[in-house]
Amino acid sequence: MEHDQPPTGFTASPNSKPSDSAAVTPSKPTLGPLRLAQTPVTGVVPPQLGEAKIREAWPSVVATPGLSNLAAGLIKSIVLAPLGWLLLAPLLGKKLSPFICRRYTLTNRRLMIQRGLKPSPVEEVALADIDDVRLTNVNAFFRCGDLEIVGKGQVKLKLVGVPEPDSFRMAIINACTAWVPGKAAAFNTFQSAAAASKV
Repeated sequence: MEHDQPPTGFTASPNSKPSDSAAVTPSKPTLGPLRLAQTPVTGVVPPQLGEAKIREAWPSVVATPGLSNLAAGLIKSIVLAPLGWLLLAPLLGKKLSPFICRRYTLTNRRLMIQRGLKPSPVEEVALADIDDVRLTNVNAFFRCGDLEIVGKGQVKLKLVGVPEPDSFRMAIINACTAWVPGKAAAFNTFQSAAAASKV
C-alpha cells in the first residue's frame, strides 16, 4: 500500500523531534497609516466636516388631494376599484417623473424639498431653526400625513403627503437633538424612528 507524499518541508517520521533550525518564527505585518473611508456612514458625519443624507422620502399621491381622494373612494367601493387605480396612474407618473418629481431630504445640516432629475433644493430650513415638528392631516388609506416644521412660532416649511410621517418626524427631531447644540433639552427625549413607525 502506497502512502501519499507529505507536504514539502515536513517529515513524516513518527518519533522525530523538531530541530531548532526548522522552527519558523511568524513575521509581524507592518501596519501603515489608517485610511478613512471616502464615503461617510449615513448621518454619522459631523456637520462641520460635511453634509450627509440621513433620510429621504418621496411624497405620496395625496400631494394632489382632489384626484387622490376620488381614487380612494372608488377603490373602497370595490366594484369601481379598477377605475380608482386608473385615476392613480397619472399621479404615480407625476411622482416618478424625472423633471417635476419632489423629494424630502433630511441631512445633518438641513431639511429640504428638492426637485428635478438632478435634485436641487427648492425650499429648505436649517436644523438649528427647527423648534417643533407637527403632524397634521393623517391619511389612513394612503398611510401618509403632512409635517409642519415650526421655527420661532411660525411654520417655516410644510411637507405634504409624507409616507410614514411619524417615523420621518422622529428622524427630524433626532437629527436636531444630535447635531444642534442645545436642542436636546428643547425636544426633551430621544426615540428611535423605527419605534415611531407604528401609525
